[in-house]
Amino acid sequence: MHIGGSAFCTPSLSFGITSTIARGLVFAVVLFTAEALTLTMGLLKVGVPKTWEDSKQNLKYIRQAGVRQLISTYNRVKDLRGDELLWGDEIEYGIFRADHANKKVRLSLRGSEIMTELNRQESMYTSENEVAFVPEYGAWMCEATPARPYTGYTADLLRVERSMRMRRRRMLTVLDDDEMAPTVSTFPMLGAQGDDGSVPPTKVGGPKTMSDYISDDIINPHPRFGTLTANIRQRRGSKVNIRVPLFRDINTPEYADFAPKPGVADGCCGSDSQQLWRYGKGDYCAEMYGNNFVMVGCSKSSLDEEFDDHNQVNELQKWLVDVQCPGCDGLFYRRVPGEIVADADWPRNGDIVVGYELDRQPGYIRLQNGYYLPIYSDDGKIPFLKKVSARAATSNTESKRMGSNTPLFRSGDPAENKEALSTLLDEEVEVETHVNGAPKAVAENPETPAVNGAVQPSAEPTTASDNLRAAIHMDAMAFGMGCCCLQVTFQATDMDESRFMYDQLAVMAPILLALTAATPILRGRLADTDARWGIISESVDCRTPAERGRNDPNAPYPELNAEGRRRIYKSRYDSISTYIYQGAGVPDASIMSSVPSKLSDRLLNRYNDIIVPFDEDVFKQCREAGIDPALSQHIAHLFIRDPLVVFNGAVEEVNDEKQTEHFESIQSTNWQTVRWKPPPPRNDPNDPHIGWRTEFRSMEIQLTDFENAAFTVFIVLLTRVILAFDLNLYIPMSRVDANMQRAHSRNAAHRGKFFFRRHMAPLEVGDIGYGVKYVSMFARGANGNGGASSTNSSSSNLQQLDQDTGGASIHRLTAPYATGSEEENSFEEMTMAEIMSGKGDYFPGLIPLIFAYLDYIHCDKTTLSRLSTYLEFIEKRASGELVTPATWMRNFVLSHPKYNRDSVISDEIAYDLMIACKEIGEGKRHVPEILGDVVIEPITPEGAYDVKLGSRRAHNEQVLDLLRRYTNRKAFGCNLTESLASSTCE
Repeated sequence: MHIGGSAFCTPSLSFGITSTIARGLVFAVVLFTAEALTLTMGLLKVGVPKTWEDSKQNLKYIRQAGVRQLISTYNRVKDLRGDELLWGDEIEYGIFRADHANKKVRLSLRGSEIMTELNRQESMYTSENEVAFVPEYGAWMCEATPARPYTGYTADLLRVERSMRMRRRRMLTVLDDDEMAPTVSTFPMLGAQGDDGSVPPTKVGGPKTMSDYISDDIINPHPRFGTLTANIRQRRGSKVNIRVPLFRDINTPEYADFAPKPGVADGCCGSDSQQLWRYGKGDYCAEMYGNNFVMVGCSKSSLDEEFDDHNQVNELQKWLVDVQCPGCDGLFYRRVPGEIVADADWPRNGDIVVGYELDRQPGYIRLQNGYYLPIYSDDGKIPFLKKVSARAATSNTESKRMGSNTPLFRSGDPAENKEALSTLLDEEVEVETHVNGAPKAVAENPETPAVNGAVQPSAEPTTASDNLRAAIHMDAMAFGMGCCCLQVTFQATDMDESRFMYDQLAVMAPILLALTAATPILRGRLADTDARWGIISESVDCRTPAERGRNDPNAPYPELNAEGRRRIYKSRYDSISTYIYQGAGVPDASIMSSVPSKLSDRLLNRYNDIIVPFDEDVFKQCREAGIDPALSQHIAHLFIRDPLVVFNGAVEEVNDEKQTEHFESIQSTNWQTVRWKPPPPRNDPNDPHIGWRTEFRSMEIQLTDFENAAFTVFIVLLTRVILAFDLNLYIPMSRVDANMQRAHSRNAAHRGKFFFRRHMAPLEVGDIGYGVKYVSMFARGANGNGGASSTNSSSSNLQQLDQDTGGASIHRLTAPYATGSEEENSFEEMTMAEIMSGKGDYFPGLIPLIFAYLDYIHCDKTTLSRLSTYLEFIEKRASGELVTPATWMRNFVLSHPKYNRDSVISDEIAYDLMIACKEIGEGKRHVPEILGDVVIEPITPEGAYDVKLGSRRAHNEQVLDLLRRYTNRKAFGCNLTESLASSTCE
């Protein structure tokens, strides 16, 4: 698992790489995997890291300097525009050694040695197939990326699979006869083989991990990795605690005392719903039942994913504005607590506002739009806000507001949008009559009770016995960061596009996680989950007990961020918590030309519907530097974390105006499903130009290069479709989090349902569904009426639209909020097949949209043929016709003759599985359940490198020796030995 873009490429000079190739390798690694720290010839920092205790005195300085560095970078490159699409992939390999005699596979701790040799060989060849090999967390791991980025031409889509096959072929050239490097997500026996789990053998435990299952010696020997491991444990105050639901088979001993499973065999809680592993939310269960159990949920309703293992949910809440104060001027927004915003549309009585209480600012709530409101008067005598039910709606029906009560869709009429924006700040409204101090609509929906700030479910929760599962327990960072994955990074044309794409890809992250699921076995046991993400999330969870919402007798911690007491709801490796595209709030957008100043302080994105912990001082500092609210919130959210590794001589010595090392120390250890990457500094005229980038991080590694190429190409094409067809994938952030939980479920790609946006294009008048007269633009095409309006807009009009809005359409600029509508059905639950292939006449499906795009750009037939094979493969996997690697591996184990139906993976089963995975990846074994009729051409070391047509002088004896090999070839017409001895040949 790539664990920190900026840190893990050994200096190229140590490989003896020529300067030209070295620059190319740095460019590739920086563009795809890195944030460019301080080294000229590589990205793995050379130095001596401080201990955690010594680092504490530097944490505050590094956080503050990191913000300064980001602001400096922002001001330097914020207006950078016009970059071309460049993109690349990253593939991670594990290296294993097979004991064929005893049928056992172990880790091969030669990752650094193999990487060094591979890069040495790269330095000897300068073909277009150059590859950059970089280190990874595990001593058995290595990562490979193309040394040159792919470009924005269709021909480069065909380079991907060729490049991946080349990387695998080159990897084979340096492996010993008993070694293998199959592209598997995780080693199934990691932590299950004791001291005999690696070659050479390593002793379990050590001061870095203090693990009961793995050795410190399987970590990459570079000091950064071990220091990172130890510091996460020390900051947390205990070992990491990973608990994954154990698969329940008929002889699984851990379930011997459990009651018979009710209802559907593969279901949950007596139904056919998906089982939910609430990773990162299991502290209550650990306190109650210990490390061998875990509480799960079931997706029986749209809210089940929001609860933790104690049936509490942390979410934004609704508040009724009810100021009963004769003579008061009104309730005004605050930019920060105590500072009134004079030019905003202040809330009126009867309004419903959405926000959450601040644990560090008692008496205030922070609203969804980024402003603050006091809950009561300064003297505490007059209440201003009352918490109400989530079902409550505003009674102030005459008030025009930015968006609907549930953030859902926007009007398709630009004129209407502009009118709404212009009038919502100035319109006078009437306050509805109250009933018993509350609006009638609210009085009919009593407030939902809350305990410790957490909303309780309205229905009775299921009993603990229904939700308790035996757990696979793991206790070290290596269990998560030892996972391998597939990641893709895109360069955008400008900052605006990179942020919009960040948001759209965040919605896709759980969808692709489920569709690529490949992790059903952990620590020698069958898991009741299919994906790796939550494992990694818990493996690097450095939150203190107080930050996790638990009792913490050791708090406060003076040196830590917010003294280690700020409530943080997610691990630093998790799904994103906030969208970052500001949209029409940008001052130069023409749609906002009449009212830019009045909305410039607002978070316009109404889909941010979960609590976003953030550093208030960082937010204020970013806003004062001219950074818009959405991006300021993102940065302030990243900076609730502490830096994890501090190097001697690299604290105050770093130049904040020319370097970004401290920013990257925070940014690169916020491992989220997508990552937004500002351009790195150019400290040398020969440094390559690199623009604004977005990294897509959720996909699991697949067994074959064909599969990996298919999903890489799919996500690349989807970004083009979103931009070219002006699509909008926004759904509330809470539903993205729900999808992340669902994506881990067993066979989620086939059996699961996911929240997805119903109307990706602007709606049009005409539909009578849901009581609103709007219809999907796509419905016209589905009903045979699609051609007429497509020619109504001339190319000059479209060009003018782009020019007027800085290259972005009005629909994109207004996508983050929902003007002018109360429609609450812009998203719904869909199967994977529906998401990919379509549903009804309103949702065409992502794959048909990609085919339409390829037609739109006039893709050539040769490229289209291969792309069609990729897309049809993905469509078949989404429908269940083909299975995920996780399902195939599970079935392999269940059908193995040595499997005892006890959820245990023996060494022999693991050996057979790993050999099968190796053979599948190398094209030596065809598995139609995974690939259908796609046949993988065998991969061997032969031809791994191009051969140069050299002209170096050969010695005569060499020539004669070579010629003797061909003396009997008929093509020469005679015996060459005789011909050389005489002047004639008869």
